[in-house]
Amino acid sequence: MPSQHKFTSKTKMSELINEDVSLLSCISRFGVSLGFRDNTVEETCEANQIDTNTFLAVVNFLSEGNVELNETYNKISIASLINYLQNAHTYFLEYKLPSIRTKLIDAVATTDQNIPYNVVFLKYFDEYVLEVKKHMEYENRIVFPYVLNLINGNQNQKYNISIFEDQHAEVETKLIELKNILVKYYPAKGTNYMLNDVLFDLLWCEKDLASHNQVEDFFFVPVIDAIEKQQNTQK
Repeated sequence: MPSQHKFTSKTKMSELINEDVSLLSCISRFGVSLGFRDNTVEETCEANQIDTNTFLAVVNFLSEGNVELNETYNKISIASLINYLQNAHTYFLEYKLPSIRTKLIDAVATTDQNIPYNVVFLKYFDEYVLEVKKHMEYENRIVFPYVLNLINGNQNQKYNISIFEDQHAEVETKLIELKNILVKYYPAKGTNYMLNDVLFDLLWCEKDLASHNQVEDFFFVPVIDAIEKQQNTQK
């Protein structure tokens, strides 16, 4: 990896987390568990059968706030990258969003007066989750199988990554709307610690999803586009 990057193969995993705690979610999506000891990034990746270049490319992309890929596509393991994205989908759909919904129900179900707000909040949240689910299931069902076939030399002439790019809507819009309703219009009576906790989760989820979309839009898509172009020139 280029020396100008924030993290290198010799960076200790514990130092990486201390430097940027937001990368904890990223690391878990590569299948790395806590308990790093004093192992470096390279040692941890080798122990977990993860491509080190791909791991570093993603964590540096996120931590440095890039909006373009700084690595050549042939340094990226597509299989590792897709595994990372699929694990992120599982995290959002099977853990984080259901967890927030449970907290939201508990937070707004305090008095009868708030029943109309309960309905509105859950409606916005459930609509939002539906959009996220549709988006991620499309990737799991269409995009990732296409890419895996592509790197095996079987390009589908009726599909290309630009189609995914054009259909890649900003799924966090409804989450932003729900957050704004909670902040601006919820009829609070004193301090509601549980509601504040829900709002914190929503804010973190909003940021996490935005980062996830950036990896797809500015990292994944350019890599696949480069592979498509190379294969087309070889025909």
